Amino acid sequence: MRTLSPALAAHLAGEVTTLATCWRLERTDGWVRGFTDHDRDLTIEGLTYTASTGFLPSAIKSGADLSVDNLDVDGFLDDDALRASDLSAGLYDGARIDIFVVNWADLSQGRIMLRRGWLGEVKRADQRFSAEVRGISNRLQQTQGKLYSRLCRTDLGSAECKVDLAPLTDTLAIAAVTAADAFVVPTARPSGFYTFGVCTFLTGANAGAATEVLGHVGQAVTLFTPMPRPVEAGDQVRLVAGCDKTIETCHARFGNVLNFRGEPHIPGNDKVFSYPVKD
Repeated sequence: MRTLSPALAAHLAGEVTTLATCWRLERTDGWVRGFTDHDRDLTIEGLTYTASTGFLPSAIKSGADLSVDNLDVDGFLDDDALRASDLSAGLYDGARIDIFVVNWADLSQGRIMLRRGWLGEVKRADQRFSAEVRGISNRLQQTQGKLYSRLCRTDLGSAECKVDLAPLTDTLAIAAVTAADAFVVPTARPSGFYTFGVCTFLTGANAGAATEVLGHVGQAVTLFTPMPRPVEAGDQVRLVAGCDKTIETCHARFGNVLNFRGEPHIPGNDKVFSYPVKD
C-alpha cells in the first residue's frame, strides 16, 4: 500500500494535475544521477533531476507468481549523462533505481513511489537503450544453495578460498596494443598465470572497467571481450592471477587443496551411461 501526503492526495483528486515522473539511478560505484520527464530540471532533496535526457517507462505490472516485474525503462544515450561505453563496460549492472511521481508545481507535497528495484538486462541500439527493472520480489526466484561439481565453486581469493591475492597481483603499464582485446605487458610471470584472472584498468579511457582474461602467453594478454573505449600504450592495468578451478591447479599452483570447494571424484557422464559388460 502506498502512502502519500494529504496535500498530494488532494492534488490527485482535483480536475487538473501537474505531475512529473522522476528516476533516481545509483550505481554500485556510488555514481548517482536523477532524471525526469518534465520539461525543466527539478531539484528534490538536494539532487537535480535533469530533463535533458528523455526517459520513457512502460506500464508497471506486478504478479503474484514472483515473476520479473513487467517494467522497462527506455531512454536516449547522452554523453553528459548516460554513455554507451559505460553501459558496455557493465557500470550499470545491478544499479539501484527508484521511480516516483511528484507534483512539479509544489515539490513540498512529497512523492508517490511507483517502483524500487535494480536494473536487470540492459539492451542498446544506436543512441537508445532499454533497461529491465527487477523488483525485490524477483530475488525470491533466484536459485539458492550449492550444486555438486567437479570444479571448484568459489572464486580465487574469496573468503572460502582463503588464497592471498596480494602476491598474485601485478600493476603494469601496457607496452603495446595488438588488438581491441589484446595487449602486451612487461611481465615475468609464466604463461597461463593470468588466464581466467581479472584485468582492471587503472588509468586511460577505460579507467575503472574490469574484465576477465581469456589467455596469457609470454607477455601477451588477451581479454574475453574488447574494451568499450580504445586501449593505448601506457595505460596502467592491474592483473590478478587466474584459476581454472580444477583440483590439479589448486594443488600445483596454490597449494590450497584443503580449501578446494568441489567434488573432483564424483562419477562423470561415462559412469551414468555405462552398462554391464559381459566377459
